[in-house]
Amino acid sequence: MPPAPALAPDGNDVPTGSPGSPATGVQFHRPPEPDEYPLQAPDPRVVTDRPPPAEGIKLCVACRAGRVDSDGYCETCGHAQPRERDHMEHDAGPVAAVSDRGLRHHRNEDAFSVGCTALPDGSPAVLAIVCDGVSSATRPDEASLAASRAAGESLLAALPRGTHPQQAMHEAIIAASHAVNALADEPATAREHAPHQNAPACTIVGSVVTAGLLVVGWVGDSRAYWIPVDRSSPPARLTEDDSWAAQMVAAGLMNEAEAYADERAHAITGWLGADAYELEPHTASFKPDRPGVVVVCTDGLWNYAEAAGEMAEAVPLDAAVRPLHSARVLVGHALDGGGHDNVTVAVLPFPAPPMGAGSA
Repeated sequence: MPPAPALAPDGNDVPTGSPGSPATGVQFHRPPEPDEYPLQAPDPRVVTDRPPPAEGIKLCVACRAGRVDSDGYCETCGHAQPRERDHMEHDAGPVAAVSDRGLRHHRNEDAFSVGCTALPDGSPAVLAIVCDGVSSATRPDEASLAASRAAGESLLAALPRGTHPQQAMHEAIIAASHAVNALADEPATAREHAPHQNAPACTIVGSVVTAGLLVVGWVGDSRAYWIPVDRSSPPARLTEDDSWAAQMVAAGLMNEAEAYADERAHAITGWLGADAYELEPHTASFKPDRPGVVVVCTDGLWNYAEAAGEMAEAVPLDAAVRPLHSARVLVGHALDGGGHDNVTVAVLPFPAPPMGAGSA
């Protein structure tokens, strides 16, 4: 008996050996294919009637349909979500700060606090705190955030009470240290999972500017620079690093160029954290005789403008009246130079402008 003829999808006979039959005597029942296949997640370009997400639920910035899990990834398309701290800006009127993750790090471990207040006599005071998490420690991003918040809150509470700005800065660094130390007080179970991790740690630098006084304070290798409005006047670095390189220079064993070219240059000798050596906050006060700006920054910036003259060249000429713009320019300078680290910078004008003056 001859084999039964194969059937085409529409039920018609297909001659054996024809292109419609892959093999003689094989039945061909494949349904017609659709012109388009549906995506796993709705296309955000065409889906417009989606109900808003429930309160507390984050939607993916890529597919705009999937929920974001606790690790920061979309449960539908798997896209990693940008972190809130990848790029931060804050304009507090006469003082402003910008922080960026940079081009090489997977997260931003820097943090800052800026603000302005009035002294008991009604004169203005502006302040900035910048902290850099120690990457080799546990939770450096939490350390820098806790320190910057504690120091900023301490200054805003102390200055209106009449505490001298230099003493207020010292107390602010102590408060920041306590905040970072508290992060090390983990439950025993947390220590069992990671018994060999270092305690959270960070560096700190800050400045308070009034109508006639400029105060800086620091622990670690984050820095403050003085840049006069009149660029024919010399700029200056206002802080001294707590670092291996600084120790070598101070001991006369190397010149500055040799020390900072060494691979050990950025090994810090002072920091905030439960496993730090004895805390020694550094503070200094100045009475500039001309207007200028204070640049407070992490090494993510000064790596690309280390000398005071180099920093002055990078700072816009109108920095005193446009601090936010100037902070953006300085962050851009670091990113253009390679962005190898997180970069954070705050810009404060001297003298402190009257309350209500803004930033451009």
